[in-house]
Amino acid sequence: MPLVHRQVTLGTAISEIVGADNMPHEVHVHNNNTDNAHLVFVGGSAVSTTNGLRIGSNETLTLNLRPNDRLFATSNHTATVVSVLDIRKHD
Repeated sequence: MPLVHRQVTLGTAISEIVGADNMPHEVHVHNNNTDNAHLVFVGGSAVSTTNGLRIGSNETLTLNLRPNDRLFATSNHTATVVSVLDIRKHD
């Protein structure tokens, strides 16, 4: 299983943080910020701070994505850093 790890700096614009794959894959998203001002919101391509799944400071969210799913994120603050670990399966 290839592990794809990256850090992404989010702002208030929507960013794709995990691209599509042809196999199911497990994704871990960690909000690296330690203050409560920087929140991360994940979801589909229209994610926002009102409809996204919230990841608080220093919290990790684990998701199982299906083939061709993509994951997007935004923040309520500029310069919000998240770590993404994408565990992909061989096909």
